[in-house]
Amino acid sequence: MAHLAPRGALTALVTPFTRDAESVDVAALEALVEAQIAGGISGLVPCGTTGETPTLTDAEQLEVVRRTVAAARGRAPVFAGTGSFSTKKTIEASRRALEAGATGVMIVMPYYSKPTQEGLFQHVKAVAAAVDAPVILYNIPGRSSVDLAVDTTCRIVEACPNVVATKEATGNVLRCQELKRALGDRLTVLSGDDALTLAMMATGADGVISVTSNLYPAEVSTVVREFAAGRAREALALHRRLLPVHDGMFLEANPGPVKAALAARGAMTDALRLPLVPVSDATRARLAELTAQLEATR
Repeated sequence: MAHLAPRGALTALVTPFTRDAESVDVAALEALVEAQIAGGISGLVPCGTTGETPTLTDAEQLEVVRRTVAAARGRAPVFAGTGSFSTKKTIEASRRALEAGATGVMIVMPYYSKPTQEGLFQHVKAVAAAVDAPVILYNIPGRSSVDLAVDTTCRIVEACPNVVATKEATGNVLRCQELKRALGDRLTVLSGDDALTLAMMATGADGVISVTSNLYPAEVSTVVREFAAGRAREALALHRRLLPVHDGMFLEANPGPVKAALAARGAMTDALRLPLVPVSDATRARLAELTAQLEATR
């Protein structure tokens, strides 16, 4: 069957925790999903890097996906992060997420073990063959220590009809250009870096999987929508206003800053699970300045 590729602004959802970080704050998660949809977000991506997935138990990961799907109520597709360093575990997590109602899955390239390009190809091929749903590749060499090459991506796309998109977080706009030249409309490219969204869309990307949209879903959605509609000047003006906030989201390890900013609004606690810790007072103060500056220009 044909599988629909995601486009537009999607949110890489944070996972809200209770103050002691011992359990998922379900009410805060549901409220976050509602705010995303109200802000015009085109899709939801729970259990990615921003969702602190390595610290979630299998049961918690499944609960986050199930709760996200239930809160979305069909108003936005849900692409669950299910990737890990193990092909077998990735397949199991992907099947569970789809049984819980996810539209599709996003699989990060296996981290820590540093597979070869052939290993990456075989990994994705095995996962894609095990599920009848859209698969988004997630290429983030800075975290995984491996970079999914363009040639390997082309092999994957040829072998796996349900691989429909890639989240490119290489920080390299040329990579988007190379993928689109090689694959055209066969593979949707989504920016994995908020600050590069417009630069990547200018070379063929169809949107972003965003961290900042946890905080400003309407603004991030508007940037992508305006650019896609041919209103580049309007999109660029808003993008430039958002740039300091995009940078602020990475003053410390993600998702520390975005959780701190959401906590300052009263949307959730800023609790993180070790080895991540809440951001410093200096970062918290800087985030307050950046968000105040943006909101003053609304």
